[in-house]
Parts: sequence; C-alpha cells; structure tokens
Amino acid sequence: MSSANVLFDAPGPRARRASLIGSIIAGVLILGAVVWLVFTLAAERQSGGITLPGMFDSSRWEALAQQRFWEIVGEGVMATLAAAAIAAVGAIALGMAFSLMRSSEIAWVRIPTAWLIEFLRGMPVLLMMLFILLVASTGAFWAVVVALVLYNGTLIGEALRAGLASLPRGQREAALSVGMGVFQSKILVEFPQAFRQMLPIIVAQLVVLLKDTSLGYIVGYHELIRSTMNQLSAALGNRYLFTLFAVTLVIYLVINLSLSWFARWLSRRTSSGYGSSRKAKRAAGDVDPDQAILVAKANAAARESETNSGR
Repeated sequence: MSSANVLFDAPGPRARRASLIGSIIAGVLILGAVVWLVFTLAAERQSGGITLPGMFDSSRWEALAQQRFWEIVGEGVMATLAAAAIAAVGAIALGMAFSLMRSSEIAWVRIPTAWLIEFLRGMPVLLMMLFILLVASTGAFWAVVVALVLYNGTLIGEALRAGLASLPRGQREAALSVGMGVFQSKILVEFPQAFRQMLPIIVAQLVVLLKDTSLGYIVGYHELIRSTMNQLSAALGNRYLFTLFAVTLVIYLVINLSLSWFARWLSRRTSSGYGSSRKAKRAAGDVDPDQAILVAKANAAARESETNSGR
C-alpha cells in the first residue's frame, strides 16, 4: 500500500524532470511572446507614405496631460459604476425572490418560475438590452440596467437555491419543531444561512455583471468604453487609440481585480461555516459562477440521496 501511495502520489525523478523542462519551455515561450509584442508595438510603422512613431513614443501619450481627457474618462467610470451598482442591487433582490419561488412547494409557483429562469438564462444579455431598448423605449441606461438585473438575477437566484438545498435537513426540522411554518423557516432560518454560504459566489457574479456593463456600448450608453474608445477617439484622432485602449484596460483591471480580491477576502471570512462555504471560496477565486452553482446542486443532490438511503 505504501509503495502504491509513493507511485501515484509522489512524482518520481523523471516526472519532476519533465515538469521542470515543461515549465522552462513554457516560460521561454511566454517571455518570447511578450518581447515580440513589446518590440512590435514600439516599432515605427508606415501609413500613407508617412512614418508614424511607435506606440510607446511620448507623442502618443500627450493626451494624458489634458484635464478634459480625465474628465471624460471619469464620466465614463461613474456611468459604468452607476449602472453596475443599481443593477447589482436589483439582481440580488430579484435573485432572492427567484430562489424562494423556485424552491416553493406550490407547483403553480415553482414550475412557471423555473420556465422563466431558464428563458432568461438562455437569452443573451446584449439581445435583452436591444429588446428592452426597442420595445419598451426605456433609454440606454435603463436598457442596460434592466437587462443586467434580469440575467444576473436568475444566476444569483440559482446560487441561493443551491445554498438552500445544501443545508442540512435538521435546520428546517428544528424550525418547524418550534412552531414556524415552512415559509417562515425559509425566511428566518434557512435563507440567511444560504445567503452567507453563497455570498462569495454572488460577489463573483457581480464582477461579471460589472464587466457586462461594457455591452452598453452597443445600445448607446456612455459607459467607460464608449467614453474612451468612441468619444475621446473621435476628438483626439486615431493617433491615441492605443493610449485610450491602455487607459481603459487598466481601469477595468483595477476595478475588477479589486472586486475579485474582495470576493476572496469574503470567502476567507465565511469559510468557517459549512463545507459548502469552502467550495464557495474556491468558486469565487477560480471557478465560473455557473460551474459553482452546478457543483453546489450536485452536492445537495448527493446529500439528499444519502439521507433517503439512510432511512
């Protein structure tokens, strides 16, 4: 048994050597790609018989010294954050409602809710924005917000429903034993625990929501990308396209990485609960929220099967 453990658990000299060689080759390839990209961007280029400076030339970054440049960028950032904040609140509220309705014991509530959730999950967010804009004539801002609320609300609702399903059955039985009804047990006992367990996954989904605000560019909403790559590009000219791209990328990275860090911090703070909270921690840091929801559902189904077989 010990030899089998050594054979399958600890890599041998050849495996370690192969892993080291593979890591070195991969590192060299990545470094080569980075060097090629830097030299390509820094090289001068010809356009219409005119020699244009490289992307890192100081003349391509002069716009950063203009006050109006940062005012427009700031307006785009605030528009992005405003849409994301309102959509996040609405998505969480809608998700809570969907989770309760989807887990209802009343068939005429549960079944139509399941159909509606599957319809909203299967509809592309951009198509939903266009539909709301053209049919309801809400304007670009509310088209973006409502579409993000509907789509992300369904995913958050499924995450919360998976959290409810993964709770031990003793939670509801204890609530019922002290005189609570089924709905009262869900609201006062089960739902707070499910929300706490799935909170890192919900935060991770809100990161996705923030990135999806960039789709507002298509429907005419002046979020960050439209403010930089459209408005500023038209005002400054193509000379600053790479500068605008770099500024937009850095801003998105700072915002999204900050939210991702918050999700990981939150998962560590909540990892002292049930085991599924540790799964939520991994989901918040490394796994797509959709995949994490499927894992939680599978674990809940396995627990239910074990409980039924024990009886």
